[in-house]
Amino acid sequence: MTSLYGLLESVRGFIATGGDVLYFVAAALFLMWVLMIERYWYLLGEFPKVRKNIITSWEAREDTTSWYAHRIRDRWISQASDDLNARMLIIRTLIAMCPLIGLLGTVTGMINVFETMATQGTSNARLMASGISMATIPTMAGMVAALSGLFISSRLETRAKIARDKLIDSLPHH
Repeated sequence: MTSLYGLLESVRGFIATGGDVLYFVAAALFLMWVLMIERYWYLLGEFPKVRKNIITSWEAREDTTSWYAHRIRDRWISQASDDLNARMLIIRTLIAMCPLIGLLGTVTGMINVFETMATQGTSNARLMASGISMATIPTMAGMVAALSGLFISSRLETRAKIARDKLIDSLPHH
């Protein structure tokens, strides 16, 4: 219990040092990771069932050589591909937004520095340091959030492409 309290205090101190923009970085990071976990869940848990159903349906067809049968096959592959790539655009958008949200923190931190300089003068370095940390920490947090999402999303896209290609290979057309 004390370690959880210490962790919460550390997070609270980090956010106080970095400013309120870190809440937006945290929200984007949370949403991004929820979507990526959902995509992994679909890819590893649900898609094998979908793939099996599509293959079973294709093999159960008597006609697999006509133009009409090939259009049905293409439709099933297209639907499976759409399902595999669902929400990937949102994930990529959140990845691109994280550094921009961090830059918003840079701007608000620098405004804080200039406000301190205007009201207190340039001689108080301690007051300016809080604004500078408020300018740098959100940028760092946004970049770290984007990098973590970039790595996982590229792995997801690769796995989705491989799963689609395996599905195509499993549906022979004569």
